[in-house]
Amino acid sequence: MISRPQRLLGEALEFSYQNHPLKTCAIFKEKEFSYTDLKESAEKLAFHLVDSGIQKGDRVAIFMNNSWECIVSIYGITFAGGVFLVVNPQTKANKFNFILNDCGAKGVISESQLLHELSQSLEGPNEVSEIILSGKKELQHDTIFESTDFDEVLLKTYENTVLPKIIPNDLAALIYTSGSTGFPKGVMMTHQSMVFTSWSLIEYLRLTEVERIMLVLPLAFDYGLYQLLMSVSIGGTLIIEQSFNFPPTIFRHIEKLKPTVFPGVPSIYAMMIATHKKTGIKFDCITKITNTAAALPEEFVSELKKIFPNALIFKMYGLTECKRVSYLEPELIDEKPNSVGKAIPGTEVFLLSDNGKPVFHGETGILHVRGPHVMAGYWNNEELSNDMLKPGFLPGERILCAHDLFKMDEEGFLYFQGRNDDIIKTRGEKVSPIEVENVIYKIEGIKEVAVFGIPDVILGEAIVAYVTLHDQVQINDKEIQRNCMSQLEPFMVPQKIVFVQEMPKSSNGKIDKKELKRMISS
Repeated sequence: MISRPQRLLGEALEFSYQNHPLKTCAIFKEKEFSYTDLKESAEKLAFHLVDSGIQKGDRVAIFMNNSWECIVSIYGITFAGGVFLVVNPQTKANKFNFILNDCGAKGVISESQLLHELSQSLEGPNEVSEIILSGKKELQHDTIFESTDFDEVLLKTYENTVLPKIIPNDLAALIYTSGSTGFPKGVMMTHQSMVFTSWSLIEYLRLTEVERIMLVLPLAFDYGLYQLLMSVSIGGTLIIEQSFNFPPTIFRHIEKLKPTVFPGVPSIYAMMIATHKKTGIKFDCITKITNTAAALPEEFVSELKKIFPNALIFKMYGLTECKRVSYLEPELIDEKPNSVGKAIPGTEVFLLSDNGKPVFHGETGILHVRGPHVMAGYWNNEELSNDMLKPGFLPGERILCAHDLFKMDEEGFLYFQGRNDDIIKTRGEKVSPIEVENVIYKIEGIKEVAVFGIPDVILGEAIVAYVTLHDQVQINDKEIQRNCMSQLEPFMVPQKIVFVQEMPKSSNGKIDKKELKRMISS
């Protein structure tokens, strides 16, 4: 067994290939691919990129749906010494154009299915010199730009091509995330930060090489991306799904392919719970389920235990700028149902007041994160970087200020209170939306909840709760308000309850509160 230290992102693939070359690395559309398939394909793509002029440190965008070609692209760019950025395939042309120009991308790897948005995103000045297109042979017309066929790249023979030397300090990836200014910002992650993070996650999730991880989250979402990185690192098997848009198909694949790990977000689990109430679905093969992106309501846990009777449930909290902050040991999920746990292995967290002083246990403070997993900064944006990265304990060290509000108990367990910019200020009081949401989630028949503030001349902000219900459930706004009044202080009770058939969601599956606010104002 190869067991020497991993320093670079691509070394995980090298090691897993050497340890079990014929083991199934990935399953996509019921076709199995081995570690040999992934290594050889990624190397050929790397050779092509180098031959086409991509140099160490050049940014290469991957604009694809979850697929075999997408994971080949991630490792191919890595082997070539490039910096990969996976762009969500739902991204519109103007936003993709901004990202390409913001990072000065030299290459794009995409697919014929996305040709319309890709073509529009490449209009106007840009630095892209190499375009590789999967499914090019299926096109019935010529593209408006020159491109190379993905399959032909993998069929070619490459001689005398030398891949560049990479060290752990080199940039491995840019992960673009929404910014408060309306423009996405590129989180810079080095090889050493991503390798450290992968193994910290593997440790606390107790993953081994027997795992079969089901990926229903986009690889453009860091939560989805790390399912791939962890699976390759342990020599496991990744079951690639393009999305969770067709739950019955996913359920059939779980029954057939027997995954052991199921990562999800609350909106996915809400759909599964709704289906369980109708059909009684149950998946005995799953031994671990994980949740992040938004808090997992306490009321979901008992239902998830019915759907996944053999699974450990990991509640987690993180942000793209450091990937993951904390996790709760699954054995404590009933004892500390509202906690997101403690810092992940190898890292520290602490809470500070607005003036930078430590807060006492039980008091609300701003979360700060220290460890090798913290980003190097935002690409080409020193002002925003300085807002998030603060002077650390050592000369030259920088720690991450998450701008999220937490409480910490005497045992060091964290309790999320909300984001600074999410906090509602009403009647001179501060209200955490999550606190109100947790109360409403306890009401029988509630499926999803989103609480936020809207401007109000008298109150400062009025509290609005958007709610979806499980099928066949009948409940009115007065009942919800009465329930809130029985459990919350008067200023925390929503002034308005709005029932909707379906919550608008971001590309990462989160409830899109910005869109809900837009719906109110329109």
